[in-house]
Amino acid sequence: MLEVKNLTVSYGAIKALRGISFEVKEGEIITLIGSNGAGKTTTLHSISNIIKKQSGSVVFNGEDITNLDADKIVRRNLIQVPEGRRIFANLTVKENLELGAFTRKDKTGIKADMEKVYELFPRMKERIKQIAGTLSGGELQMLAMGRALMAQPKLLLLDEPSMGLAPILVDEIFSIVQKINETGTTILLVEQNAFKALSIADRAYVLETGTIVKEGKAEELAKDPAVKAAYLGG
Repeated sequence: MLEVKNLTVSYGAIKALRGISFEVKEGEIITLIGSNGAGKTTTLHSISNIIKKQSGSVVFNGEDITNLDADKIVRRNLIQVPEGRRIFANLTVKENLELGAFTRKDKTGIKADMEKVYELFPRMKERIKQIAGTLSGGELQMLAMGRALMAQPKLLLLDEPSMGLAPILVDEIFSIVQKINETGTTILLVEQNAFKALSIADRAYVLETGTIVKEGKAEELAKDPAVKAAYLGG
């Protein structure tokens, strides 16, 4: 579904990504784990073409989207939930969700998907008219994910969904990520909480200073001594 080959990204003299390659197959949950500054967010931004690449290619569903404008990538149903949620704070919960469907014209389908989002995130329905900026951290993350689902993603890029959340909310968010995947959405997950990410992923890639240093089945990497020492506290 997604093929990233020899991706290189620089910020001035600093190389953020050093020719990384990986793939995401349809139906999978793939996770990129690594410490702060490893290049995880840069990877997602370069896939979505929010930042420009120095070299390399990105192919999605057989189409080369390396140089496609970010808004056109969204129209291909490759959708990102950014780090920090970045909801529209002055709009209501419902208005934020409606904006997630801005590329769509099918009013009946939009209404049906809105109901699916409310089923997945009951708290959003309870707060349908509430100004989004007044929501709690966990609710903001749910709204950001719900907004992304309104765009009918084939591939959902999730950037640090558990950041800043209490442990009980982290469990809830990861449970919801699994449910989204079970309904047919492929997921590429960037997450500092390596333990939780590896517990739900099919495969994983370990990123260090812009380079993929390990890859494999998530359950195997969770048992890898080097991975455990660096990211799992053991």
